[in-house]
Amino acid sequence: MPVYIVSGFLGAGKTSFLKNWILREKELQHTPAILMNELGNVSIDSDEVEDGIPLKELLGGCICCTIQEKLEAQLQELLFGEPFDSLLIETTGAAHPVEVIDSILSPLFADRFDMRGVITVVDGTRFLERNTLSIQVQQLYLEQIRHGDLIIVNKADQLSDSMQAELSQSLQSINSMSPVLFTTYSKVPSKYIDQLTFDPKSKNASLHVENTLRIQSMVYTFESSVDLEEFEAFLRELPDSIYRMKGYIPFTHSKYPYTFQYSYGMPLYFPNEMKMPTNLVIIGENLPKDELRDKLNSLY
Repeated sequence: MPVYIVSGFLGAGKTSFLKNWILREKELQHTPAILMNELGNVSIDSDEVEDGIPLKELLGGCICCTIQEKLEAQLQELLFGEPFDSLLIETTGAAHPVEVIDSILSPLFADRFDMRGVITVVDGTRFLERNTLSIQVQQLYLEQIRHGDLIIVNKADQLSDSMQAELSQSLQSINSMSPVLFTTYSKVPSKYIDQLTFDPKSKNASLHVENTLRIQSMVYTFESSVDLEEFEAFLRELPDSIYRMKGYIPFTHSKYPYTFQYSYGMPLYFPNEMKMPTNLVIIGENLPKDELRDKLNSLY
């Protein structure tokens, strides 16, 4: 099912976007689900989600660092609870988009999700004054924008024409491939959300994905066991644009699949004592999905 990630600093307008997105999904006769992450131990925004919509909350830490183990349990509860058609994940302001995607795509259920994109919400006035923030916060700001597939500059009614022009130029210099949309109360026309929904069989959609979506993920399911040495030869040929891989690999020398972790060129293997779903999740920029799938198929 389609999954959307909403990124951006506290107060930028993420919850306003969430409320508008729920209305859009209901107009399409979809049942949306929400996973909401907050740094504090008390939920601030969950009351904004109306009754009847599947909702899970992750409190007391960031989705991409301190509470990753809770995330998997919450997602499994969502999947085995009331049925829903789409999922929106609202992150904390401290969340890095790459780390969030990495956290969400557990090999246990990654084949159930279709990651559609990262929607980054920016407070226009705060961004113009970003030089007053710490270096670490400024860097995170830039990362959230750089990895956004749709950039929403919210509170446009507080921005003059010259401020909007300056913002547009600055944001495009950071991320020239994704649309920048000025909004009030994070109201986004549906066509911008639909652009994040693509059919891989469509030529135009493929061009859109290649040219605009940078952080991508794919799930590969092994149909039979593979040789460890041949798999490691496959790893040595990987492009630098692949950030993470994780999953359960069935090797010919082992009765049970190995847990596999790969981060920026470093592979790790851990033996298991039980059967696991033989899914491999790959995360990177502009993934050559067909090429990767062909190379993995050739290992049999």
